[in-house]
Amino acid sequence: MSKPVYDYSHSSALFERANKVIPNGIPGHFNPIVQKPSGAYPHYCQRAEGARFWDVDGNEFIDLMCAYGPMILGYANPVVDAAAQGQAGKADTCTLASPVMVELAEYLVELIPVADWALFAKNGADATNMAVFIARTATERRKIIAIDDGYHGSSPWMQSRARAGITPADHNEVIRIPWNDTAALEAALDANPQQVAAFISSPYHHPVYQDNALPAPTYWDAVHGLLERHGVVSICDDVRAGFRIDMGGSHEYFGYKPDLSCYCKAIANGYPLSAVVGSEAMKEAAGAVFQTGSFWFSAAPMAAALACLQELKGRDGPSRIMATGRRMLEGMVEIAADQGQELVVSGMPSMPYLRSAHEDGNEFHQALCGECTRRGVFMTSHHNLFVSAAHGEAELTRIWEVFDAALKTVLQESLVRT
Repeated sequence: MSKPVYDYSHSSALFERANKVIPNGIPGHFNPIVQKPSGAYPHYCQRAEGARFWDVDGNEFIDLMCAYGPMILGYANPVVDAAAQGQAGKADTCTLASPVMVELAEYLVELIPVADWALFAKNGADATNMAVFIARTATERRKIIAIDDGYHGSSPWMQSRARAGITPADHNEVIRIPWNDTAALEAALDANPQQVAAFISSPYHHPVYQDNALPAPTYWDAVHGLLERHGVVSICDDVRAGFRIDMGGSHEYFGYKPDLSCYCKAIANGYPLSAVVGSEAMKEAAGAVFQTGSFWFSAAPMAAALACLQELKGRDGPSRIMATGRRMLEGMVEIAADQGQELVVSGMPSMPYLRSAHEDGNEFHQALCGECTRRGVFMTSHHNLFVSAAHGEAELTRIWEVFDAALKTVLQESLVRT
């Protein structure tokens, strides 16, 4: 393989230090084992601004992962940062909740048509867990129906049975069915009468390592017909897609109304916050549920979220981001076609999943993403990408230049190997 365009020597040295005191050096989804091919990715960021970040070796990257989704207005956005810093200067984590919590809840109720109330937490898993607790309280049932390969966080019931520390008992109350399969949903409901509390799903299917899939035209209508017939709560996990498709929630774009909806990722442009919103019918159950945390009432992230959502709405953020994504993808598909290759695009333009239709399969696409990264466009092969409001003309032009050069390099290396 050709010599990397970027040098990662400082990043590698820091990772060696980390390995001595942190299991795997970097835990979770930033673990370098996930980023393939090995050696193509840096490990540590030094600073970030707009649509770009710089690693500890001083290399500059246009970021097409957006911190795996939380960045939506650009890193170091002055409006959001000023709101967070202003609130932190008054009070952040304190003995009492802040008025900004009320203001943010009021704004979410105004913004999201299905929302009559809002509760706050820190991570997406907090929100999806809370939604399940609420559904179980409201229905006095325990079982949950979820989609095969659907991801709802890192709690035991959400994780793959094959992961360390997960036991079969963790999944006793979870029934998995295929996406876009209303017959499977009907069969699961019929097989578990008066036992299912909720059906939880993303608004569209965005698993890792797979093409993403939109709902069939009649899917959500059919799903809600079944759920209503069986008295089952509908939970929309909008943690990943929320506010990148529609300001009213992604379910508005796809034309359905869940009982509960969960948000995190882009809600506060990188400040730690998640939310559950719900219908009036779910409010009493929501009030009965006890779930909390040491930092759940931290006010600065709530101020950041309020500023972020207002800024996004004022700028027609989702529409602009979707348009930018379409332009970016059209250019990449055209570049691939010019070199005799097919780039398969699935999902939504604001957070697309890409796959190279090359005879070498995923290995080729991994190499392509790695080559793009070490030339300054950070993207992964296993996960959907993210587009933000900070990605503009300069970023698009550079993305296309890098993608063209990276594809030529990987194709040449593939020919050499054969």
